[in-house]
Amino acid sequence: MRNVAIVGTAQRPSQIQTNLTSVELILPVINEAISKVGVERSEIGFWCHGSCDYMSGQPFSFVAAVDAIGAWPPIVESHVEADGALALYEAWVKLQTGECDIAVVFSNGKTTSGPIDRILTLQTDPYMVAPLWPGFDALSAIQAQACLEAGVVSERAMAEVAARSLADAKTNAVAYAKGDHTVDELLARPHTVAPLRAHDCGVPVDGANAVVLAADDAARRLAKRPAWIRGIDHRIDTQRLGARSLTESNSARIAAERAGVLRDKVDVAELHAPYTHQELLLRSAMGLDASTTRINPSGGALVANPAMAAGLARFAEAAEAIFAGRADRAVAHCTSGPCLQQNLVCVMEGE
Repeated sequence: MRNVAIVGTAQRPSQIQTNLTSVELILPVINEAISKVGVERSEIGFWCHGSCDYMSGQPFSFVAAVDAIGAWPPIVESHVEADGALALYEAWVKLQTGECDIAVVFSNGKTTSGPIDRILTLQTDPYMVAPLWPGFDALSAIQAQACLEAGVVSERAMAEVAARSLADAKTNAVAYAKGDHTVDELLARPHTVAPLRAHDCGVPVDGANAVVLAADDAARRLAKRPAWIRGIDHRIDTQRLGARSLTESNSARIAAERAGVLRDKVDVAELHAPYTHQELLLRSAMGLDASTTRINPSGGALVANPAMAAGLARFAEAAEAIFAGRADRAVAHCTSGPCLQQNLVCVMEGE
């Protein structure tokens, strides 16, 4: 296995209802990520993009995003109809083949240009669930209610997650929602989709980000302290909501085990949890102790949730913690599908 690391990142500050095209969203973050590491475009052997055509309302809309890469030099590129974190997984595999030494991964989501809650319903079972158009908020509310009844979470614990995330977001320039709130203040607010309140749900925003990956000597040349990927694994639960437990995440547990999360201490964990109860489920599934591990110091997806880019943002935030020396070992996580159906877990370390 080759040693592969994240060596540079860039994120666009979150906005709502931007009029920018996909290319206009992506181009600045690609240029920023490349310039940060000082790599020439001719050195980049692979480009991989994560996005969703349903969000733009036209098939093969991702093809237009290639314009953000530039017409020269010729490129080898790929696309995943998913979060950019899954594109990072593909780029990691590409680097393992030895066909290239440097790759750029980027993602974007104009989440607020359409009814995202309805759009994401298309990820559900096309025969039994999607025709009902429940929306992810409603499905997540069903999951949260099941967790409350099972005693694996409480509304106070959910509010504590929200209060901490909003407070941590004050130092994050990319975050959209931020501020100081007491737990009691949050609990006094009305439900939006019971038992969820507005602060229990990630804020939909428009965003984009980019990450530069490099292998072996190239990584050491491009970064003073690369964020080395020591383990990465992706697992999927069944799409049949009635055929799996909603009060735990087996796919997250297995992915964390295979990635080696608990082989050593974890300083920082960036978990892609669009709902407060899901952070609690993920912490339990991965065996993370909030008293010894900083959970989502960026604020996480609760304070800025650009669909198809929020997962890659967790990788960028975890890598930045290693770059800055705030962490020696970090976990990055991405989820996709309803009720934590898919989970990608990655362990990074500094040297």
